[in-house]
Amino acid sequence: MQYKTTCDDTIFSIPYIPYRLREERLYSPFVSMNTKSENIHPFNQLLPRESKEQLLKQHAKVLWFTGLSGSGKSTIAKGVEEELHAKGFFSVVLDGDNVRTGINNNLGFSDEDRKENIRRIAEVAKLFLQNGVIVICCFVSPTQEIRNLAQTIIGENDFVEIFVNTPIEECEKRDVKGLYAKARRGEVKDFTGVNAPFEIPSKPNLEIQTQNKLVEESVTEVVDFVKQLIVFK
Repeated sequence: MQYKTTCDDTIFSIPYIPYRLREERLYSPFVSMNTKSENIHPFNQLLPRESKEQLLKQHAKVLWFTGLSGSGKSTIAKGVEEELHAKGFFSVVLDGDNVRTGINNNLGFSDEDRKENIRRIAEVAKLFLQNGVIVICCFVSPTQEIRNLAQTIIGENDFVEIFVNTPIEECEKRDVKGLYAKARRGEVKDFTGVNAPFEIPSKPNLEIQTQNKLVEESVTEVVDFVKQLIVFK
């Protein structure tokens, strides 16, 4: 069975999809990856990124914080956002937990779901980037493959990888969410650093070692580094 509909005086023939299959497609995390249409044409007649950057008086970049859970990524990112705001820069923070309660709430922590999680958020970050915004991303992003995926989507020149290097012993000591304790008891599967690997970045743009260091010191270190990249010239 087929239905017909019109759009801009053009008639499209739409195959009938049983409700059960429509529901499965609706909630499938990979439907957008496996289903491509010849009728999709991106709209490119928009103001260029340069015009947005000129208006905001800044150069957009994606600051990609990677590190173990509890390493301090989100805490440092929050401080960086506040410091940049005080200096007149417009930025937005995309945090792992927040994203997983919204746009990625249908994803788990399998290898495939982790890749899809990063793919989606990298595409979102790219949209902000193209509109002149400084994007601060906080994601464990545990493998080089996943980080390369994000860099490829965002673009090598705009992707600033910041490795928050905190020993796992220190992360477990902090364990503000209680996740390490649950993982050690076997209550959390595929938890990075315990029963799932974390690959140390080989060539991050910046490495922050947080042990025995105040949060403010780490924030200052990041801001001093990125300021040279985002100051409008």
